[in-house]
Amino acid sequence: DFIIYNAGAFPANKYTNFMTSQTSIDLSLKHKEMVILGTMYAGEMKKGVFTLMHYLMPMQGKLSLHSGCNVGAEDDVTLFFGLSGTGKTTLSADPKRPLIGDDEHVWSDNGVFNIEGGCYAKCIGLKPETEPEIYNAIKFGTVLENVEIDPATREVDYESQKFTENTRASYPIEYMANARIPCVGGHPKNVILLACDAFGVLPPVSRLTLEQAMYHFISGYTAKVAGTEVGVTEPQATFSACFGSAFLMMHPYKYATMLAEKMSKHGTTAWLLNTGWTGGKYGVGKRMSLRHTRAIIDAIHSGELDQAEFVTTPIFGLQVPTSISGVPSEVLCPENVWGDKNEFATTLNKLGHMFVKNFEHFHDGDAFVGADMAARILTGGPKPLPEDNVAKTGFNAIKDVVPGAVVA
Repeated sequence: DFIIYNAGAFPANKYTNFMTSQTSIDLSLKHKEMVILGTMYAGEMKKGVFTLMHYLMPMQGKLSLHSGCNVGAEDDVTLFFGLSGTGKTTLSADPKRPLIGDDEHVWSDNGVFNIEGGCYAKCIGLKPETEPEIYNAIKFGTVLENVEIDPATREVDYESQKFTENTRASYPIEYMANARIPCVGGHPKNVILLACDAFGVLPPVSRLTLEQAMYHFISGYTAKVAGTEVGVTEPQATFSACFGSAFLMMHPYKYATMLAEKMSKHGTTAWLLNTGWTGGKYGVGKRMSLRHTRAIIDAIHSGELDQAEFVTTPIFGLQVPTSISGVPSEVLCPENVWGDKNEFATTLNKLGHMFVKNFEHFHDGDAFVGADMAARILTGGPKPLPEDNVAKTGFNAIKDVVPGAVVA
């Protein structure tokens, strides 16, 4: 049906019109072909097919999603959205919940299915203690990419960044001990949006309204940290529409409204998880505990959070539970663990403005989903205050607009 011509290291002619380098990935919907030149990175084939699916599936009323997916004993399916480094692969690999897939899925009228039938896991710093499911899946038949191996002992060094930090392991889904074969499931009960917030102002978990789910899905937020790229000296916000803007073939509003329709029809709950920093921004605070993040996800799956009491945060208007089993209560509201609450307020407000500015890219969305839906999506976003106000009065500027506790 569709042919991939992968020429590996054979370069593209950079003197060809519109060619900007010796690497090119060209996809033709008309000819049903993809041509890859000047790269041996296997991800180009994977994401090329994913891009194709982002065109074909919505045309059939099905939603293609950049997400991990697992399923519980009650056949309750969870989708995990997130950009690279947010924990999508790690958190979807749960020993208590069979894995449907780690990265690419479609939500149809019958439920979800995995596009790939395999995994393409980052393996930098991989340890059996922290990610046993992925570690044990790497065996004969797995393709390791950009990973350093001792030529004499054939021992793998997962800590090495000799070639790149983006080291990968590609293996069939059945190499995962608890994979769901075939890779299909029912309609998702929970949708979890992952953000690695290096500013340290988003709560570890918050429940989203349908409008907030669409807004944050379109935003696709995470943050780069200092030291990862030349010139990056402090956290930088990164936005990738629908958590995969490079693969989108239609306006992000189209995918977001399809998601909301399916969530509404099947009673799906959306959650925003911060797997980034707490107690301050990168360099001041510390990385969110993986143990606490897993406890939060367990509480979502057990139904504990369905009965929880929530408070609403300033600026972003997120609903945050007041207590979760296995998680210190003070961590749940980020301002409680910041040493300087005025700096917290300034940073939170600044991030709100970043979200608003990023959303200006989608000002033409009403042409695709109608003016009413476009306006509804905007109500799910943050409401930042003038920066001068917050700079002058600090935390007092935002604390007065925090509503009280609400019961689920």
